[in-house]
Amino acid sequence: MQALVGIIMGSDSDLATMRAAAEVLTALCIPYEMDIVSAHRTPDKLHTYASTAEQRGLQVIIAGAGGAAHLPGMAAALTVLPVIGVPISATKLEGIDALLSIVQMPKGVPVATVAIDNAANAGFLAAQIIAASDPVLRERLHDHRRTMRDKVAQQSDTLQQESQH
Repeated sequence: MQALVGIIMGSDSDLATMRAAAEVLTALCIPYEMDIVSAHRTPDKLHTYASTAEQRGLQVIIAGAGGAAHLPGMAAALTVLPVIGVPISATKLEGIDALLSIVQMPKGVPVATVAIDNAANAGFLAAQIIAASDPVLRERLHDHRRTMRDKVAQQSDTLQQESQH
């Protein structure tokens, strides 16, 4: 199947975090591709990846990066596709540096940003972006939300029953 989401990261040390986005996309039946693309060590690869993403059929890019975290912003500079940045806690600053780097984009080149190390939410956000024009996927997202709601209701019922004893 044609990938709709590209998941990129600066190094394989980011893979453990970024797998969560892939797991969400897999669960929602959204085809994706994943690669290591370093803004600093492989700038030519980044340029090619981001500048050809639209013509390759991608609809969203999820970019995870730690430290200086230039990958999401540079990807956004090279495409008009939505880019979701995942700040990764890769330094002694525990991801605060990456968060600030990703979120401080200049006017006209936005990067949506999720919480530090929360690649799962990047996967959900990518799904919601695609679902705006895909009613079948939108229904899968509704199903997921109902499942979450039902789980919380069950937990609440269990707690209420336990507290009455």
